[in-house]
Amino acid sequence: MQITLLHATPLEICSNAIRTCWQSFDKSDNGGERDLALIDRVGNKNKHSSTLEHLFYNFYIKGISRACLQELARHRMASLSVKSTRYTLKELKNCESFLPLDSRNLARAQQFLVFCGEPKVNEASVRALENLRILLSEGISNDLAKFCMPESYKTELAWSINARSLQNFLSLRSARSALWEIQQLARAIFEALPQSHKYLFAHCLEQSPTPKNPMPHA
Repeated sequence: MQITLLHATPLEICSNAIRTCWQSFDKSDNGGERDLALIDRVGNKNKHSSTLEHLFYNFYIKGISRACLQELARHRMASLSVKSTRYTLKELKNCESFLPLDSRNLARAQQFLVFCGEPKVNEASVRALENLRILLSEGISNDLAKFCMPESYKTELAWSINARSLQNFLSLRSARSALWEIQQLARAIFEALPQSHKYLFAHCLEQSPTPKNPMPHA
Protein backbone atom coordinates (compact mmCIF):
# COMPACT_ATOMS: atom_id res chain seq x y z
CA MET A 1 0.00 0.00 0.00
CA GLN A 2 1.05 3.58 -0.58
CA ILE A 3 -0.01 6.41 1.74
CA THR A 4 0.48 10.05 0.78
CA LEU A 5 -0.34 12.94 3.11
CA LEU A 6 -1.80 15.68 0.92
CA HIS A 7 -2.43 18.29 3.61
CA ALA A 8 -2.41 18.77 7.38
CA THR A 9 -3.92 21.68 9.29
CA PRO A 10 -1.20 23.73 11.01
CA LEU A 11 -1.09 23.03 14.75
CA GLU A 12 -1.46 26.71 15.62
CA ILE A 13 -5.04 26.56 14.28
CA CYS A 14 -5.86 24.16 17.12
CA SER A 15 -3.98 26.07 19.83
CA ASN A 16 -5.68 29.26 18.72
CA ALA A 17 -9.10 27.56 18.98
CA ILE A 18 -8.28 26.38 22.49
CA ARG A 19 -7.12 29.84 23.56
CA THR A 20 -10.38 31.28 22.24
CA CYS A 21 -12.23 29.56 25.12
CA TRP A 22 -10.20 31.38 27.79
CA GLN A 23 -9.18 34.41 25.68
CA SER A 24 -5.58 33.57 26.58
CA PHE A 25 -4.02 34.72 23.33
CA ASP A 26 -1.44 36.77 25.25
CA LYS A 27 0.07 33.50 26.56
CA SER A 28 0.66 32.09 23.08
CA ASP A 29 4.21 31.57 21.81
CA ASN A 30 3.06 31.53 18.16
CA GLY A 31 3.00 27.77 17.69
CA GLY A 32 6.00 27.07 19.91
CA GLU A 33 6.45 24.58 22.73
CA ARG A 34 3.92 26.30 24.98
CA ASP A 35 1.16 26.10 22.37
CA LEU A 36 2.05 22.49 21.49
CA ALA A 37 1.89 21.49 25.15
CA LEU A 38 -1.47 23.24 25.44
CA ILE A 39 -2.96 21.13 22.64
CA ASP A 40 -1.75 17.92 24.29
CA ARG A 41 -2.87 18.97 27.79
CA VAL A 42 -6.35 20.11 26.79
CA GLY A 43 -7.05 17.69 23.94
CA ASN A 44 -5.48 14.52 25.39
CA LYS A 45 -4.76 14.75 29.12
CA ASN A 46 -7.85 16.79 30.06
CA LYS A 47 -10.03 14.90 27.54
CA HIS A 48 -11.47 17.99 25.83
CA SER A 49 -10.93 16.11 22.60
CA SER A 50 -13.47 18.15 20.64
CA THR A 51 -10.73 20.77 20.34
CA LEU A 52 -8.72 18.30 18.23
CA GLU A 53 -11.44 18.41 15.57
CA HIS A 54 -9.90 21.67 14.35
CA LEU A 55 -6.99 19.61 12.98
CA PHE A 56 -7.74 17.95 9.67
CA TYR A 57 -5.70 15.53 7.55
CA ASN A 58 -6.09 14.64 3.88
CA PHE A 59 -4.53 11.40 2.61
CA TYR A 60 -4.32 9.55 -0.68
CA ILE A 61 -4.42 5.80 -0.04
CA LYS A 62 -3.46 3.40 -2.82
CA GLY A 63 -3.27 -0.38 -3.00
CA ILE A 64 -5.58 -1.56 -0.21
CA SER A 65 -8.10 -4.33 -0.76
CA ARG A 66 -11.85 -3.85 -0.96
CA ALA A 67 -12.02 -5.88 2.27
CA CYS A 68 -9.85 -3.27 3.97
CA LEU A 69 -11.89 -0.47 2.40
CA GLN A 70 -15.06 -1.95 3.92
CA GLU A 71 -13.50 -1.78 7.39
CA LEU A 72 -12.21 1.73 6.77
CA ALA A 73 -15.72 2.86 5.82
CA ARG A 74 -16.95 1.96 9.31
CA HIS A 75 -15.16 5.06 10.59
CA ARG A 76 -18.01 7.38 9.71
CA MET A 77 -16.48 10.62 11.00
CA ALA A 78 -14.31 10.76 7.91
CA SER A 79 -14.79 11.47 4.21
CA LEU A 80 -13.96 8.96 1.48
CA SER A 81 -13.82 9.44 -2.29
CA VAL A 82 -13.13 5.99 -3.75
CA LYS A 83 -11.92 4.84 -7.16
CA SER A 84 -15.05 3.82 -9.05
CA THR A 85 -15.31 0.23 -10.27
CA ARG A 86 -18.14 1.38 -12.50
CA TYR A 87 -15.76 3.49 -14.59
CA THR A 88 -12.36 1.87 -14.12
CA LEU A 89 -12.82 -1.87 -14.73
CA LYS A 90 -11.63 -1.28 -18.28
CA GLU A 91 -8.14 -1.59 -16.78
CA LEU A 92 -8.79 -5.34 -16.54
CA LYS A 93 -10.87 -5.90 -19.67
CA ASN A 94 -8.02 -6.10 -22.19
CA CYS A 95 -5.59 -8.10 -20.06
CA GLU A 96 -4.50 -11.55 -21.16
CA SER A 97 -5.58 -14.57 -19.15
CA PHE A 98 -4.26 -15.03 -15.61
CA LEU A 99 -4.26 -18.80 -16.06
CA PRO A 100 -2.45 -21.12 -15.59
CA LEU A 101 -1.52 -20.29 -12.01
CA ASP A 102 2.23 -20.09 -12.57
CA SER A 103 4.65 -17.60 -11.02
CA ARG A 104 4.39 -15.19 -13.96
CA ASN A 105 0.60 -14.98 -13.85
CA LEU A 106 0.52 -14.73 -10.06
CA ALA A 107 2.90 -11.78 -10.30
CA ARG A 108 0.71 -10.16 -12.97
CA ALA A 109 -2.38 -10.66 -10.81
CA GLN A 110 -0.75 -8.75 -7.95
CA GLN A 111 -1.22 -5.60 -10.00
CA PHE A 112 -4.93 -5.99 -9.20
CA LEU A 113 -5.03 -8.05 -5.99
CA VAL A 114 -3.80 -7.87 -2.40
CA PHE A 115 -2.27 -11.24 -1.54
CA CYS A 116 -2.31 -12.73 1.96
CA GLY A 117 -0.07 -15.37 3.52
CA GLU A 118 -2.21 -18.33 2.41
CA PRO A 119 -1.39 -19.54 -1.14
CA LYS A 120 -4.76 -21.30 -1.54
CA VAL A 121 -6.61 -18.05 -0.85
CA ASN A 122 -4.39 -16.18 -3.29
CA GLU A 123 -4.99 -18.77 -5.99
CA ALA A 124 -8.75 -18.59 -5.43
CA SER A 125 -8.56 -14.79 -5.74
CA VAL A 126 -6.73 -15.09 -9.05
CA ARG A 127 -9.39 -17.48 -10.36
CA ALA A 128 -12.07 -14.96 -9.35
CA LEU A 129 -10.08 -12.24 -11.10
CA GLU A 130 -9.96 -14.38 -14.23
CA ASN A 131 -13.72 -14.95 -14.08
CA LEU A 132 -14.21 -11.19 -13.84
CA ARG A 133 -11.87 -10.60 -16.78
CA ILE A 134 -13.78 -13.09 -18.93
CA LEU A 135 -17.13 -11.46 -18.17
CA LEU A 136 -15.79 -8.04 -19.10
CA SER A 137 -14.23 -9.37 -22.32
CA GLU A 138 -17.61 -10.88 -23.24
CA GLY A 139 -19.25 -7.46 -23.01
CA ILE A 140 -20.93 -7.81 -19.62
CA SER A 141 -21.38 -4.30 -18.21
CA ASN A 142 -19.22 -3.09 -15.35
CA ASP A 143 -22.34 -2.56 -13.24
CA LEU A 144 -23.10 -6.28 -13.38
CA ALA A 145 -19.62 -7.77 -13.60
CA LYS A 146 -18.42 -6.01 -10.45
CA PHE A 147 -20.73 -8.22 -8.36
CA CYS A 148 -18.22 -11.04 -8.73
CA MET A 149 -15.14 -8.99 -7.82
CA PRO A 150 -13.00 -10.65 -5.15
CA GLU A 151 -12.62 -8.86 -1.81
CA SER A 152 -8.88 -8.82 -2.45
CA TYR A 153 -9.28 -6.50 -5.48
CA LYS A 154 -7.15 -3.38 -5.02
CA THR A 155 -8.62 0.07 -4.77
CA GLU A 156 -7.53 3.61 -3.94
CA LEU A 157 -9.17 6.63 -2.37
CA ALA A 158 -8.89 10.13 -0.98
CA TRP A 159 -9.48 10.04 2.80
CA SER A 160 -10.01 13.05 5.03
CA ILE A 161 -10.32 12.88 8.81
CA ASN A 162 -10.01 15.12 11.85
CA ALA A 163 -7.51 14.46 14.62
CA ARG A 164 -10.08 13.28 17.16
CA SER A 165 -11.44 10.65 14.77
CA LEU A 166 -7.94 9.72 13.67
CA GLN A 167 -7.01 8.96 17.28
CA ASN A 168 -9.99 6.63 17.49
CA PHE A 169 -9.04 4.98 14.19
CA LEU A 170 -5.43 4.42 15.24
CA SER A 171 -6.45 3.03 18.65
CA LEU A 172 -8.88 0.50 17.19
CA ARG A 173 -7.02 -0.48 14.04
CA SER A 174 -3.50 -0.86 15.41
CA ALA A 175 -4.82 -3.46 17.86
CA ARG A 176 -3.72 -7.04 17.29
CA SER A 177 -7.37 -8.10 17.06
CA ALA A 178 -7.88 -5.94 13.94
CA LEU A 179 -7.60 -7.26 10.38
CA TRP A 180 -3.88 -7.55 9.57
CA GLU A 181 -4.20 -5.31 6.52
CA ILE A 182 -5.87 -2.44 8.37
CA GLN A 183 -3.25 -2.76 11.11
CA GLN A 184 -0.66 -2.12 8.41
CA LEU A 185 -2.73 0.78 7.12
CA ALA A 186 -3.06 2.36 10.58
CA ARG A 187 0.68 2.30 11.13
CA ALA A 188 1.41 3.58 7.62
CA ILE A 189 -0.99 6.49 8.18
CA PHE A 190 0.74 7.35 11.45
CA GLU A 191 4.13 7.30 9.71
CA ALA A 192 2.78 9.62 6.99
CA LEU A 193 1.81 12.29 9.53
CA PRO A 194 4.04 15.36 9.90
CA GLN A 195 6.71 14.67 12.52
CA SER A 196 5.53 17.66 14.54
CA HIS A 197 2.00 16.17 14.80
CA LYS A 198 2.93 12.62 15.83
CA TYR A 199 3.12 13.45 19.55
CA LEU A 200 -0.68 13.79 19.56
CA PHE A 201 -1.15 10.23 18.27
CA ALA A 202 1.77 8.11 19.50
CA HIS A 203 -0.17 6.95 22.58
CA CYS A 204 -2.95 5.58 20.32
CA LEU A 205 -0.80 2.90 18.69
CA GLU A 206 -0.73 -0.53 20.24
CA GLN A 207 2.90 -1.28 20.94
CA SER A 208 3.38 -4.36 18.80
CA PRO A 209 5.33 -4.99 15.58
CA THR A 210 3.75 -4.10 12.25
CA PRO A 211 1.78 -7.24 11.24
CA LYS A 212 2.81 -9.28 8.22
CA ASN A 213 0.46 -11.14 5.91
CA PRO A 214 -0.61 -13.95 8.24
CA MET A 215 -0.33 -17.65 7.67
CA PRO A 216 -3.39 -19.70 8.71
CA HIS A 217 -3.58 -21.17 12.17
CA ALA A 218 -2.92 -24.89 12.46
